Amino acid sequence: MRLHDDIHNYYEKIVLEEIIKLKLSEQYNEDVMADFCCTVLNQLPPRYIRYDVDMAFYLPQTERLHMEERVQTAINVAINQISKKKDLNEQFTKSSA
Repeated sequence: MRLHDDIHNYYEKIVLEEIIKLKLSEQYNEDVMADFCCTVLNQLPPRYIRYDVDMAFYLPQTERLHMEERVQTAINVAINQISKKKDLNEQFTKSSA
């Protein structure tokens, strides 16, 4: 068994779906997006699975909706953190000039 090939965190899939839906990767560069994804995923509980189809089949719709809500909340928190960091960087740049 190769752990990195055989299992994954199901929240990663939901987070990526939401990032695509919100077109966030068009707003931020790859470095920011990597930090953004870490920030979002660190707010969520791990949900490890082997096959996405198992989650689709066995996960009750109410739980899926709850997971999506948690992802949206975590994304909003991460967006706020990025905005604050960007504001601080701009203030530092202006004061250094």
